[in-house]
Amino acid sequence: MSDCLFCKIADGRIPAKKVHEDAETVAFEDLNPQAPVHLLVIPRAHVSRATELRPENDAVMGKLFRVAASLAAARGVADGGFRLVMNTNADAGQVIFHVHLHLLGGRTMGWPPG
Repeated sequence: MSDCLFCKIADGRIPAKKVHEDAETVAFEDLNPQAPVHLLVIPRAHVSRATELRPENDAVMGKLFRVAASLAAARGVADGGFRLVMNTNADAGQVIFHVHLHLLGGRTMGWPPG
């Protein structure tokens, strides 16, 4: 999608502190971190929200979780614990309408989360 911020980051039109990049996924540091480790993991293919995911997205969505777990290990938060969050629609806090996982770690997380 030409006007999507995350699509522009994925294809390099907008700079970001990328920490992972492959053919299907990109991960980068969140500009407004909510934890010592706060990364966003996105698919390159644009899907606006979780309610729009289709069977053809299953593989890349699984890959998002594997990439996030690998990044958690690389950032030293896997053993202590980390949180993966996907907000869907405005009431849940989705601001950028391109599906993405928030990887949060490096501090104790409270429950319930919001």
